[in-house]
Amino acid sequence: MNYTTETMVIAVAAFLALLLAAFAHDHLFAVHMGILCFCLAAGAAVLIRRVDFSPAGQRRKVDISGYFDEVIRYGLIATVFWGVVGFLVGVVIALQLAFPDLNIAPYLNFGRLRPVHTSAVIFAFGGNALIMTSFYVVQRTCRARLFGGSLAWFVFWGYQLFIVMAATGYVLGITQAREYAEPEWYVDLWLTIVWVAYLAVYLGTILKRKEPHIYVANWFYLAFIVTIAMLHVVNNLAVPVSFLGSKSYSVFSGVQDALTQWWYGHNAVGFFLTAGFLGMMYYFVPKQANRPVYSYRLSIIHFWALIFMYIWAGPHHLHYTALPDWAQTLGMVFSIMLWMPSWGGMINGLMTLSGAWDKIRTDPIIRMMIVAIAFYGMSTFEGPMMSVKTVNSLSHYTEWTIGHVHSGALGWVGMITFGAIYYLTPKLWGRERLYSLRMVNWHFWLATLGIVVYAAVLWVAGIQQGLMWREYNSQGFLVYSFAETVAAMFPYYVLRAVGGTLYLAGGLVMAWNVFMTIRGHLRDEAAIPTTFAPQLQPAE
Repeated sequence: MNYTTETMVIAVAAFLALLLAAFAHDHLFAVHMGILCFCLAAGAAVLIRRVDFSPAGQRRKVDISGYFDEVIRYGLIATVFWGVVGFLVGVVIALQLAFPDLNIAPYLNFGRLRPVHTSAVIFAFGGNALIMTSFYVVQRTCRARLFGGSLAWFVFWGYQLFIVMAATGYVLGITQAREYAEPEWYVDLWLTIVWVAYLAVYLGTILKRKEPHIYVANWFYLAFIVTIAMLHVVNNLAVPVSFLGSKSYSVFSGVQDALTQWWYGHNAVGFFLTAGFLGMMYYFVPKQANRPVYSYRLSIIHFWALIFMYIWAGPHHLHYTALPDWAQTLGMVFSIMLWMPSWGGMINGLMTLSGAWDKIRTDPIIRMMIVAIAFYGMSTFEGPMMSVKTVNSLSHYTEWTIGHVHSGALGWVGMITFGAIYYLTPKLWGRERLYSLRMVNWHFWLATLGIVVYAAVLWVAGIQQGLMWREYNSQGFLVYSFAETVAAMFPYYVLRAVGGTLYLAGGLVMAWNVFMTIRGHLRDEAAIPTTFAPQLQPAE
């Protein structure tokens, strides 16, 4: 489609959204359709500015000789933007836990902002990073332009629309009211359409590749895309009460719903936050280090073992519940087995630097990537340990779990994404280098310190919480009331907000660095080596 056709399609969709708002059965659905109409109208207005009104014989020709990088540039900017938004909302809800008066009912309380934070960080920041980097990697490793022409633009803008609709739905209270507070049926349906288009673009590019070999990063990206599609469809099966209303009912209920939720939840971690970002690791770490992957055979074994085992591990989140014991034990056993393939990926990533360890001292981007791999190794050890029933009896429902999740999310997902962003920005905009390498160092230390403070504080808080909940006196009564355990968390919640603020500050430094790099500015930093060549040392 050309820009004129695209504009007309979006304008018609905006008009239909307006009609749905006018005839809605509930006011929340009407408000949400109004937001959709506004977003589509704004998109049509943007496209109108891009329409070429020159005569038919003189219209600009689209360059199809090279790679399709324009959509990747937009994806990188969206990744940085949503990252800062997600980190900011995370700091806000951390402060709300420490200072409950900051909860502003009904739209800006913790219950509604918490899913905004998790979705902004996982699906907006992480999702845009995966889409953006996968489009970059698949073109370079297949030596082929993205399949589908403008379909990649549909994937990008369609995904941004999903993010806006999901976030506004959370704030308005339009959710399925399940454990993950998923968006309602029509938002889920839209994401399904966008995701199928994403799969078509990615798989189509692989099928038309000029390189006979499929590089291992593409295997991980493809596993992430296919499995997330399956998880999303099954977990969000719902029957709408009305096609002009926001309410729907899940096809699952009771313990079956709980099992489906954690099958989805744990595998979203496994395939969205692990497999996808391992694809990122397998491309960007060797490129930045200028070294081949340590063991290609290990990467293949790691891939097949990981995707086979991860899909069974979800029930370990339901220990000591109504779920049958055999299912709980199955989840625990597969979680423990996951330790091996997970560490296979960590070892492969770290050993890629064999013979080039000096780059950690001179290259702040490599430093970020290595810290990311280290946090991946630590969190994939901690996860199987916490799945063991005896450990889980202490850790479950406590802040320890939150500390574990954030050590993986901030340490692994965040840091490997930051490294990829710093690698890509100069290349996508044709710059000599980043605006400031010193600012990359600042970002590295702010982010690392933020993660360490956050995770360590919540580990201690969680263990204290678990011990307080299970302490009995000589008469067999609980020593502490639940309110007392909540009060004891206050200093930890304050320190948690401090750690999150440090991480947010690092994100803001990155955003400024990326913005100035795009603008073409270079900071004078003669004191910092930019070639990352090994420095000669005097003999001892």
